Amino acid sequence: MYNRIINKKVLVALLLAGGLFSSCKKLVEIGPPTTQVGLDQAFASDATATSAVLGIYNASFTRDFLFPITSIPGLSANELQNNVPNVFLDEFKNNSITVTNGTLNTNLWGYSYSTLAQANAMLDGITKSNTLSAALKNQLLGEVKFWRAFMLFFQVNIWGDIPMPLTDNPIGNATLARTPAAEVWKQIENDLTQAQTLLSDVYPASQRARVNRQTVNALLARVYLFTKQWQLAETTADAVIKSGIYSLNKDLNTTFSNTSNEIIWQLATLNGLSTFTTNPDSKGGSFAATPGVIPAITATDTLYNSLEAGDLRKANWFTPTVIAGTNYKIVSKYKQRALPAGASTGSEYNVVLRLAEQYLIRAEARAQLGNLSGAIADVDTIRVRAGLPVLNNAISQSNLLLAIENERKAELFGEWGARWFDLKRLPGRTDPSKSRADEVIGGMRPAVWQSTDVLYPIPDAQRQLNKALTQNPGYNQ
Repeated sequence: MYNRIINKKVLVALLLAGGLFSSCKKLVEIGPPTTQVGLDQAFASDATATSAVLGIYNASFTRDFLFPITSIPGLSANELQNNVPNVFLDEFKNNSITVTNGTLNTNLWGYSYSTLAQANAMLDGITKSNTLSAALKNQLLGEVKFWRAFMLFFQVNIWGDIPMPLTDNPIGNATLARTPAAEVWKQIENDLTQAQTLLSDVYPASQRARVNRQTVNALLARVYLFTKQWQLAETTADAVIKSGIYSLNKDLNTTFSNTSNEIIWQLATLNGLSTFTTNPDSKGGSFAATPGVIPAITATDTLYNSLEAGDLRKANWFTPTVIAGTNYKIVSKYKQRALPAGASTGSEYNVVLRLAEQYLIRAEARAQLGNLSGAIADVDTIRVRAGLPVLNNAISQSNLLLAIENERKAELFGEWGARWFDLKRLPGRTDPSKSRADEVIGGMRPAVWQSTDVLYPIPDAQRQLNKALTQNPGYNQ
């Protein structure tokens, strides 16, 4: 699972320093600092334990994971396109991923499992500590349990069955076989329900940059939706909506501002600028483009044209730009590429969870439960914000579910692989034994599409290191 065994002292020293992964080195390749802190020392006091846990927020989301976990599934779902030739990205765009794809191995597998290793190390240290105050111990345990669930959520959606390390044992974890996806989903649910009891609604940091109980509820509602636990999905999303903490931002242009009341959880940046607008275009790490330069990743015309006429999201969240005769649809949910004149910091972070999704989760759950009027009301809340007419109250359940799917596509594009995960989880409309991905992506790319493409391959580099790893169907065995 890991290319090398992680030195625990080095790991904790980096976490205490809030160290970031560099774009070209893995954590395990960085040499030891001049002073090292052992796990026992890291969790000896409230201050050092807090610093250690804060490291997971910093070290996990450089451009090497944050942008790929959005852009790569977006390519697979045909909502995004790469405009600069890239052999690895082309494979995702064409749904023809090879087992030697370096982006899959490094950016998705490598960084997600490194973060999981950190979470397990933190859980071990916090649990064993007998010197932390009870309140802080609960807070930190809740945050790290959320983080483990958060990473497992992406892993199980990308690969299905996965090796699931739950202990701080690098040697044992390096030879784990794949755990059935159903068990992974149950572990995610268990971690989140435990985190619910450990956290409060009070954010432990300003601008909602750390996890609170409603952050846990927001992810848990999504998990219940994905696992078809409709009543729990409705109840949990309802708790977030009715918490009184959040409200939909009326101005779409400031929805992703770091002071937007719609935000449930966001990852802070040092300069106040989002990763989605500031990374080098040549590396495919940004939605924004230097004026006159072909943008590396943009929305497809298919996505852009699928939004209804008059949709304010089309007017505010895309920036059509003509370069060398080609009209590129730049995704512009985030507005700041550089610091405003005279400012020392920007006003956008990286939004992870926001209230609009909770309305759509509750809508889908209500529709599945037969509460069509409640579902329509939730969808209309999002549509009215987007300047669109309300739904017909006489709409059928089947057509309402399609309307919710389309509303999720229009609202959540370019955010954390949402469209790809929806296509994978939703049943086909003409043949429920197949997925919506079979219908939608298979219809767009019939020459290359196979039903097995809904799961990415296990990287061959990982199978060489861990002989217990089997391959997903449809790829070289």
